[in-house]
Amino acid sequence: MGRMIRFERVTKRYADGTTAVDDLSFEVAEGELVTLVGPSGCGKTTTMKMVNRLTEPTEGRIFVDGQDIADVDPVRLRRRIGYVIQQVGLFPHKTVLENTATVPHLLGVKRSAARARAAELLALVGLDPSVHGDRYPEQLSGGQRQRVGVARALAADPPVLLMDEPFGAVDPVVREHLQSEFLKLQSEVRKTVLFVTHDIEEAVRLGDRIAVYGQGRIEQFDAPATVLGAPATPYVADFVGADRGLKRLSVTPVEPGDLEQPPVVHLDDALPRELGSRWAVVLDRDDNLHGWISAEQAARTSGTVGDHARRMEAWLPVGASLKQAFATMLQHDAGWIAVVDGEERGRFLGVLTPARLHEALRRSIDADARDVPRTDVDLETVG
Repeated sequence: MGRMIRFERVTKRYADGTTAVDDLSFEVAEGELVTLVGPSGCGKTTTMKMVNRLTEPTEGRIFVDGQDIADVDPVRLRRRIGYVIQQVGLFPHKTVLENTATVPHLLGVKRSAARARAAELLALVGLDPSVHGDRYPEQLSGGQRQRVGVARALAADPPVLLMDEPFGAVDPVVREHLQSEFLKLQSEVRKTVLFVTHDIEEAVRLGDRIAVYGQGRIEQFDAPATVLGAPATPYVADFVGADRGLKRLSVTPVEPGDLEQPPVVHLDDALPRELGSRWAVVLDRDDNLHGWISAEQAARTSGTVGDHARRMEAWLPVGASLKQAFATMLQHDAGWIAVVDGEERGRFLGVLTPARLHEALRRSIDADARDVPRTDVDLETVG
């Protein structure tokens, strides 16, 4: 994987003597989403603005796709870099479609081709161009305007996307939905993204890696689970919060080794008199998840398992986060949830119980602290 953004000993010092960024060096790989997180005034937005030369560094060099940006005309540079800000900045006198096609127009793309590309991108961010394309920004909700901003930033197919608190101006429910949609979008377009936020939970949820800023410096640059599980400094530990163990739930995936193997029966089986447990998981003939049946029901009725099986609602795919697993347990008031091998009710892998969820979290924290795989952690040695 190539290096798309590289900072080499970059400092930004203003005329009044204020140092916004101090001797900053880091790299962002091609296709990587890096979140810059820290309190107001710590230098994260200044860092971002130096990438598209909205702010010029005092010292040091910045490279984008191997080229020193000091050698590139700023206007040409900005047309190659997507930029999404909190207030979106749509042109109020232009329709949604015209707003989205702005940069391709500036780059000389024919009007029909630019509008066709704009329509594709609106659909990609979840806005039907036939419904929203001819509307004006004032006719959209805040969340819809933010989607248009993302579509416009992607319209020229830039290799780099800069996002400065893009979801900060919408309510929490819309914000969480936009985050989910953006993660799906990023999995398709794989842009190199610098994403500024002051919210550690947003940083953890979105980032492949997180840069935690102190005052003008990066205190830690690591994977989200490492930042939460093994903070590099007391400052980072304080910033991510005493509840960082809970935050880790959102970045710790459910793995096959976390699962228990309960009794299983199949839809076409005759009802067994003994299940060997208080309940059993019901599978179809291809071992795909169908539902469950209780020992009490099996003992007092007759027929096939399929005649009496209950539909399984509490399930999720392997690789989903422990936070999703916990939320599913609470939503369905379930003492366990089934885990399958895909987004549909696929091949049954096992069940996750609250005890196993807790063990998975403890293993994850200890594995990061020791820099070993989760499977190598013996819970008897975890403090």
